[in-house]
Amino acid sequence: MALSPAHSDLSLGFNSHSMLSASIDCFPIRTGSSFLDTPGSVPLQLLEQRSDISSVNSEEEELGSVKEEFSFLGHPVCLKRHRDGHFFPSSNPSKRIAVEPRLESRRAAVRAWGNQTISVADPEIFNIMEKEKQRQLKGIELVASENFVCKAVMEALGSHLTNKYSEGMPGSRNYTGNEYIDQIEFLCLKRALAAFDLDPEKWSVNVQPYSCTSANFAVYTGLLLPGDRIMGLETPSGGHLSHGYYTPSGKNISAASIFFNSLSYKVNPQTGYIDYDRLEEKALDYRPKILICGGSSYPREWDYARFRSIADRCGAVLMCDMAHISGLVAAKECASPFDYCDIVTSTTHKSLRGPRGGIIFYRKGSKLKKQCSHPSQADGSTHYDFEEKINFAVFPSTQGGPHNNHIAALAIALKQVATLEYKAYIQQVKKNAQALASALLRRNCRLVTGGTDNHLLLWDVMTFKITGRYYEKVCEMCHITINKTAIYGVNGAISREGVRIGTPAMTSRGCVESDFEMIAEFLLRAAQITLDVQREHAKQQKNLVKALQQNKDIVELRNCVEMFSSQFALPGLDSCW
Repeated sequence: MALSPAHSDLSLGFNSHSMLSASIDCFPIRTGSSFLDTPGSVPLQLLEQRSDISSVNSEEEELGSVKEEFSFLGHPVCLKRHRDGHFFPSSNPSKRIAVEPRLESRRAAVRAWGNQTISVADPEIFNIMEKEKQRQLKGIELVASENFVCKAVMEALGSHLTNKYSEGMPGSRNYTGNEYIDQIEFLCLKRALAAFDLDPEKWSVNVQPYSCTSANFAVYTGLLLPGDRIMGLETPSGGHLSHGYYTPSGKNISAASIFFNSLSYKVNPQTGYIDYDRLEEKALDYRPKILICGGSSYPREWDYARFRSIADRCGAVLMCDMAHISGLVAAKECASPFDYCDIVTSTTHKSLRGPRGGIIFYRKGSKLKKQCSHPSQADGSTHYDFEEKINFAVFPSTQGGPHNNHIAALAIALKQVATLEYKAYIQQVKKNAQALASALLRRNCRLVTGGTDNHLLLWDVMTFKITGRYYEKVCEMCHITINKTAIYGVNGAISREGVRIGTPAMTSRGCVESDFEMIAEFLLRAAQITLDVQREHAKQQKNLVKALQQNKDIVELRNCVEMFSSQFALPGLDSCW
């Protein structure tokens, strides 16, 4: 119920010996809607004790005032007003005049500081942000792990929700004032389960992780002891660093490999497909506590049923990191890990088109019958115990309070994920990946596994006799963003000349198959430029970057890329060039 501002003609005075030291006689207090910028303040008057009470009373009578006396917090209080309804003036108006300007100037300073736009508050950062906006607008974004978010997600990320601190789970916070934050997180949890068509009696979810790497490490922390064993796909085969990667020399790269022991499985070097027979053999020998499926650059489907069988045989928890394909899983455009896995993690910003963060799904309730009856399940329990362990591992074990602005933005994205429009988007992502793969294959390019089943493809640029490092640089200078990656080359050896290309971002900007045919042409022209420059500066590699900056072919290709890309608006920014 809205309250209108109260306009009072009362003046409140404290007549007490304890008030003798008061230095301010009167200050205004807001009444009614005290947080609104509305006029109508009531002066609270702290009256000095006078020795000549009778003279004061006579002055009041002359001024025609009415006085009411009562006790407030043990002090005698007199309430005075003019008979005509106006305020009784302060006994020392000069003091009141001296105080109010200082008070208002402080309030004005807060308003000035708190309501400045970025361009006013920090022009330097604003200018850099504007340059980045132009880079995104004029460029072709092909990094498989990037995407564009909608305006609603941007608004939530930049909202007042970032002000609130909310350590703990919804309904059980370490701070008060989280009534509405809890409502947002509960809604996000509900939408996360609905987006992947999960039964809330069998699955639960945590939406607080800051990234998928954080989510993965929280799972390890909650379920394992330091030194326990994990097993995931090696990085050159398409796995992720957070799955326990270490270099051939034995150097631990990620926290997962520092705090836990890991042994990686690999793809077949000749085909690029996961070697499931070899995987099973290694898993039965190594017997990891957690077996991980999923990766960051694997272009084919995952055989989750085979993973489940292997996990049961070696007594492992089966975890899937679906960071790259979560959007495809939600849209039912690829196999679902939820049918077989115990725990599923993901990022929220790749094919899901949400804010940057992580998410953890975990089973609850009764275990699958096969798991209960399998002799490798040593604990003999019939119910999953992941919920308390994982939630505690997220907070307080591995991170602090959640980012409430991110959780609200994720809830918005997950609402979109459940729509038919989103399913159509994912279908177009796959069509575009197929169109790009076909265009490159027609031009005799070598793709790892010969194609793709999802949103990304791996291109071996070594067949052009160029390096992935310099090709990546040439593409960047032409305003095409890709990323180099390690792959197994044509001879079965690890090669650094792989390039990972994804279609979600440009599909979000409105590109279809014919547009990706044009993008394939740009990629091939960039490869030819890289080859020409490498030949010319083969003996002077240090001068290669400088030569690229002065290359006329790069300038020409960049102009073509900008003209092409500027046809497509950036989601959330309502702008074309």
